[in-house]
Amino acid sequence: MRLHRLTLALLLLLTACGTGAPPTTTITILDGGQAFTRTDPAGSPADLFLKAGVIFGPNDRALLNGMPVPMNDPVPMAGPVTLQLLRAQALTLVTPEGTRALQTSAPTVGEALREAGIPLHLSDFLDPPAGTTITGALTVTYTPAREYIVGVGGQTLRIRSSARTVGAALAEAGIPLLGLDYSLPSENGALPIDGQIRVVRVSESVVLAQKSIPFESEFVASADVLLDQQQILEPGQTGLTVSRVRIRYEDGQEITRQTEAETLVRPPQKQITGFGTKVEIKTASVDGVQIEYWRAVQMYATAYSPCRSGTSQCYPFTASGKPVKRGVVAVISSWYANMRGQPVYVPGYGRATIEDLGGGIPGRHWIDLGYTDSEYQSWGVWVTVYFLTPVPPTIMYVLD
Repeated sequence: MRLHRLTLALLLLLTACGTGAPPTTTITILDGGQAFTRTDPAGSPADLFLKAGVIFGPNDRALLNGMPVPMNDPVPMAGPVTLQLLRAQALTLVTPEGTRALQTSAPTVGEALREAGIPLHLSDFLDPPAGTTITGALTVTYTPAREYIVGVGGQTLRIRSSARTVGAALAEAGIPLLGLDYSLPSENGALPIDGQIRVVRVSESVVLAQKSIPFESEFVASADVLLDQQQILEPGQTGLTVSRVRIRYEDGQEITRQTEAETLVRPPQKQITGFGTKVEIKTASVDGVQIEYWRAVQMYATAYSPCRSGTSQCYPFTASGKPVKRGVVAVISSWYANMRGQPVYVPGYGRATIEDLGGGIPGRHWIDLGYTDSEYQSWGVWVTVYFLTPVPPTIMYVLD
C-alpha cells in the first residue's frame, strides 16, 4: 500500500510539473473476477495497475487487449484498451529426478515449462498435456523422452520415447510387435538403461511331410518250394504316414521344426517268404563217379590235418571220436549238431562223412577237408558239396 501511494504521488508531481496534461484513455482493468474501468493518462501496465490499486507480484503478467506485454513498457493509447492481470499460480512439477515447485503466470502448461527452461519434445510424457490452461494450482508430471537404438529386420533405428514399457515405446515409434514377434527386453519390461532394444520378427509355416514305414519279413516253411530255395508267398508293402510339421522362423532364419500330428495313411503289410522243404533226389556224374544226392550246396573248402588245425597243438581225433584222415570233414558247430554222420561228396576230394566241427569263415558256407599229416593237401576254393542219400530223418532246412 505504501508503494502504491509513493507511485501515485510521483505521478501527480510529474503531471504538475509538465508543460501540459498527458493524453488519457478509457482503460478496463481485469484482475481475476474483478473489473475496473478508468480514464487514465498513458503509462506502463505497472503504472496503471498501481493507479487502480491492483498489487501484482514478480511472476504475474499483463495482457493488453489479450496480448502479453511487458509490465514496464508504455501502453499505446490509441483508444479504449483492456488490461488484464494474470496472477502467478503454484505449479508442482514431478519428474524422474524429483519434485520442483514453480510460480508461473503462463497461460498453458507447455509455456510454463518452456519459461522454466525445460525444452519439450513431442515424445515427452506430460500430464496434463502441454495445451492445458492453467487456472489454479496444478501438479504436472513430466518424463523427458530418451533416445533408444532399435535393431529390427537387419536395420538400426533411433527413436525417442518416454513410455513405461518396451512395447509401448515400439508402438509409439511405429514398430509394433505383431503376432509371434517378441522383443529383447520383453514387451512388458521397462525400457533398458543401456538404450538397446532388439525386435525379433517371428513367422511360422506348416508343411505336410510323408514318411514311409518299412515292412517286416517273415520266413515260413513251404512244402511247395524246393529245398534251399526261397519264394515270396505274399509280397510286402511299405506303410505311409503324413505329418504336420510346424516350422518357426526368426528374422527369416529357420529355428525349429516340430511335428504336431502324424496320421497313418497306409499300414505296412508283412512280406511272407517261404523257404523250401521239398526234397528231390537227383543223380549226377562227378569225377567219373555216379552219385545220388538230395542237396547240393556251394561251399568254400579248406583242409586240415592233426597237426595243421590252426593251433600250436596236434589233434588226432575229430569231435565224433574218429581219427583225422581223408574221408572225414568238418563244418561249423550248428551244422555239425544237425548233420553229424551225413555222407557227402566233394569234387576233387571224394566221399566223406561229417565228423568234426570248426570255427568256419564268416559270411561263407564252409567245409574243412580232413587229411593225415603225411597226406595233407592245401585247399582254398569254392566247390559244390553234394549231400548223398539216404535223406536223413531230420533236415536242417535253413542253412546258417
